[in-house]
Amino acid sequence: MERSRVLLVDAAPGALLGRELERLLGHGLAVTLNLRRVADGAGARAGWGGRVDFTDFDPFDEAALLAETVRDGLGHHAVKSRAGVPLRAAFLAGATRPGPAHPLRVIGRAGAGTDHVELAAAARHGVTVTHTPGSDADAVAEFALAQLLALTRGLRSYDEAAHRGEWRAATAPPEELSELTLGIVGPGRIGLALAGRASALGMEVQAFSRRPATTSAPAAPDLAPASASARDLTSASASAPDLASASASAPDLTPAPASARDLAPESTPQPTPTPTPTSAPGPAPRPNRSLPDLLATSDVVSLHLPLTPETRGLIGRAELALMRPGAILLNTAWGGIVDEQALADALRDPAHPLAAAAVDTFEHEHAAFASPLFGLPNALLTPHVAGMTRTAMVTAALRCADHIAALLAGRPEGIPVVTA
Repeated sequence: MERSRVLLVDAAPGALLGRELERLLGHGLAVTLNLRRVADGAGARAGWGGRVDFTDFDPFDEAALLAETVRDGLGHHAVKSRAGVPLRAAFLAGATRPGPAHPLRVIGRAGAGTDHVELAAAARHGVTVTHTPGSDADAVAEFALAQLLALTRGLRSYDEAAHRGEWRAATAPPEELSELTLGIVGPGRIGLALAGRASALGMEVQAFSRRPATTSAPAAPDLAPASASARDLTSASASAPDLASASASAPDLTPAPASARDLAPESTPQPTPTPTPTSAPGPAPRPNRSLPDLLATSDVVSLHLPLTPETRGLIGRAELALMRPGAILLNTAWGGIVDEQALADALRDPAHPLAAAAVDTFEHEHAAFASPLFGLPNALLTPHVAGMTRTAMVTAALRCADHIAALLAGRPEGIPVVTA
């Protein structure tokens, strides 16, 4: 029986690559690995030649991506990505057109967000889109807490002054966390994970949800290789508000630093269990049914929503003007939820109630990265790295491999699927 073909557009980095490849091969899939974003391409070729096919192209070049997907008239049954490579209508039409022996059937995202996929077009062309909600819940929650601490204590300004040889004392001592209120917009898995951590540090926490609230949602359990039963290949991912992710600490399954040995295949596939988060520590946040009221009564506001037509531009000029004097805004969710120009204007205005913001996600990212927030001293900017811990990335990669294998094998029960 011919094996299903999977194009690995951007593989897990470093030593995680070997674990991802073993998982896919363990499911009996034929893998084509794109080397463009693999740090040690020569090592990957040496270690995996004969078991994996190779290619090398820029995944953000739509024409190159389509050409590789349908290369030699063979096509690929599935495409897997992790960095939000745009998969728009033209690509989907070309990858599913008559001609290739294996038209595209599945798109897998090693991560929660699927805004990079034109979902309506995927549905029209019969392509199923799966993702890994919950895989980066702890990582993003920890990162948001780091943003909160950095801005409430002014760490960046002290660091910059110290590097200039200046001994700068605090002109206005900041409040402690126990004196501050955290407002969470989107109390799903990530929001609840942050709420538990903030509560443990003494913060009062309130939350606004656009949907009926739940206090926790378990992440999908690990899935066994293809030889396992259909029951083992199901995921018990309960629906959580705003597609945010489940929380709490998970066992450390991180590998050693990458080396040539790490890139070589193991003699026998050894699937690695993925962490299973538990419920968020600490009490549930106090519900607030009004977004304007949450903005007006929180010292720090943290966003944890998916990007949808309903949430695009959710935080604009009017909403920013409602915030408490001296407030801080955190966005580890998705670019487009916040009007970046309105945010930049607010941060430039010394009379505006918003004092600072930390932004990890932008309207334009990767090669198109640009933002009106550039150069603002009260804007802490990072390049969409909140969820990029080793544990989160291996969890996402292995879970995504399991989801793709289950869908290609006709076992969709329990697999998270995103529709338009």
